[in-house]
Amino acid sequence: MSTRTERAGLLRRLWPARRARPSRRQRSAPTGDWRRTVYRRLVVIGCGFAAWVAAVETRLVHLQIVQHDVLQARARDQHLRTVPLHPKRGEILDRNGRVLAYSVDTDSVFAVPAEIGEPDRTAAALCSALDECGAELRETIADRLRRDNAFAYVKRQATPEEARRVADLGLQGVGFLTEDRRYYPNGELGAHLLGYVGIDNQGLSGIESTYDAEISGNTGQLLVQTDGRRRVFGRLERPPTAGATVELTLDKHLQHIVERELRAGILAYEADAGAVVMLDPRTGEVLALASEPTFNPNAFRASTPDRLRNRAVQDVYEPGSTFKVVTASAAFEERLVERDEVFDVSAGAIRIGGDRIPDFRPNGPLSFTDVIVKSSNVGAILVGLRLGPERMSRYVRRFGFGQALSTDFPSESRGLVSPPDQLHDRAIASVAMGYNVAVTPLQMAAAVAAVANGGELLEPRLVRAVTRNGERVTSAPRVIRRAISRATAAELTDIMREVVERGTARRAQVPGHAVAGKTGTAEKLIDGRYSHYDHNASFVGFVPADDPRLAILVMLDTPRSRVLNGVRQRAYTGGAVAAPIFQRIAEASLRYLAVPPADAAPPAVLLTDAMSARPRPAPSSVAADRWQASDRVGGAAPAGGLMPDLRGLSAREAVDAVGHLGLRAAIVGDGGVARQEPAPGDVVEPGSLATFWLDRRAVSRPEPEDAGSRFERRRAEPPRRRDVRRSAASALLEP
Repeated sequence: MSTRTERAGLLRRLWPARRARPSRRQRSAPTGDWRRTVYRRLVVIGCGFAAWVAAVETRLVHLQIVQHDVLQARARDQHLRTVPLHPKRGEILDRNGRVLAYSVDTDSVFAVPAEIGEPDRTAAALCSALDECGAELRETIADRLRRDNAFAYVKRQATPEEARRVADLGLQGVGFLTEDRRYYPNGELGAHLLGYVGIDNQGLSGIESTYDAEISGNTGQLLVQTDGRRRVFGRLERPPTAGATVELTLDKHLQHIVERELRAGILAYEADAGAVVMLDPRTGEVLALASEPTFNPNAFRASTPDRLRNRAVQDVYEPGSTFKVVTASAAFEERLVERDEVFDVSAGAIRIGGDRIPDFRPNGPLSFTDVIVKSSNVGAILVGLRLGPERMSRYVRRFGFGQALSTDFPSESRGLVSPPDQLHDRAIASVAMGYNVAVTPLQMAAAVAAVANGGELLEPRLVRAVTRNGERVTSAPRVIRRAISRATAAELTDIMREVVERGTARRAQVPGHAVAGKTGTAEKLIDGRYSHYDHNASFVGFVPADDPRLAILVMLDTPRSRVLNGVRQRAYTGGAVAAPIFQRIAEASLRYLAVPPADAAPPAVLLTDAMSARPRPAPSSVAADRWQASDRVGGAAPAGGLMPDLRGLSAREAVDAVGHLGLRAAIVGDGGVARQEPAPGDVVEPGSLATFWLDRRAVSRPEPEDAGSRFERRRAEPPRRRDVRRSAASALLEP
């Protein structure tokens, strides 16, 4: 028994138990339950997979559609960077083609921060190679290098020495970009007219700003790309286009004269500041304009706002007695006075509205001419009251006061002018003698230029032409309005001549030339009261009076004294301080322009139809026979003028003589003219150069041929035009 039991237990241990047979109930249960279980599990898995796919698709839609622009911009910033390439700015020239401003190539230092492993160390090395690099700038450079950018400027427009020192460092990720830098070869000359350019090649002041769209050209693009290994390379996307060349009405030599004499006058009379405006009264062209104190546009950042301000067009002042030209114009135009009408100003003062207004000095009864010549305030007030508010206001505006005159000066002040309904008797009295009205020096010069040209108010112009792609577009004179009639202008010119000949402006006389002008002295308004010690002194006039070439205004702000015979004296009036500056400017300018003196000898008739047919005086009686060579012969004139024989004459006589032919003169040596080029009898063109070699030894002059003999000799050979080239001597005469 036990043996069987043991044997059965052994079998159970050796063989697995047999599955129990299902019961009858179990055999009758459905067989699909396990399939439903599998199906449910598959559905759950499928839904989960579908949800995952939907989530992925949703994310892709969000990234590729909703955030497409943002991500694309981020990728572009990481791999691409567009660097603007500023074009070369056009040149600025004076009226004779002399360069006043141009652009030069300069190196700008840049870095690729992604290629720089030690920003602080690299910044310290760069700072050691740059000028004026302190701790603050070094930290700024280091901060730029720490950023994960593809491009960063280290220093714009570095000097050649700085660029060389940076290149010697051999730093990885540091390179150079060629940019343009504006350069003004004449330094301070014409600084307020030319203006200056910022670091981004944009005009910030003067003509550089007004004509920035024409001068600046079109900007180019440089594409800087970074690949997956952080390697940087560039491609020129669009080349820059150079700007247009702007030709000014400015004359470099005249500008030099004006600035020199203004600066000397301010120092001599201890003035705070000053301005000079020189116009061509026939065209309105600005030949020169100076403002002191001035600045160097090559280093404008070192200048104060006071130096950067163009006082000739931005500052306003009460003109004083120079404004009596407007009062006299209105009285003549309205036929309210006659030149010989007598005004009783012997009281020396006039009482208006409870205020007593004195004359500068006592006078007896004066004719209207002497009211202007002696600058009587009382006489001017009597005329102003006769005009009344409406007519006085109308002529003030006719002459351009209270409005901006020129589009070439967008910063020009309009000035201050009272409307007619505010001109009561006291205000009229003030306006009549140049108070209660604020003008700019440019406005005052334009008003007197209108008298000089016969009554037309012209727009002051600074730009003569703009040249782009070989096409030159000129700017024509523009008449704003007729201010007064020619008859009134002629009457005023005669009176203004007497102001200079025997009145308050005798120190403005220019030897050999008639000058017409008017002085002005106005007390400055300080803290609401007129100061008896601070004045604006001015003189405005034109020369020659009979054929005006120049209209000039000189204004000094607060002149104080002068040294006369070793003694310092108080000097503050227009006749004492502004008129002498006008005289020196006018004399030097007329000499440069070769305008012959009015008392020269017989007229010369030139062999060119392009020049004026009106006879003009020859330079001297000594040279009169020299002009026989260029007289008209046989009724027909050759195409150009003939060069006269000027050998044996003095240098001054020779220069005056060729001035009538429209030639420029160059002098070499001392003494009399020994040799000349072009030779006597050669055909010359206006504007060409005549060179004279001088010798102190006596020069034997050949007997001059009569016109008939010369004509027969010239017929034997055809006229030859000589190509007169610019010699080294001519450079000595140019500023």
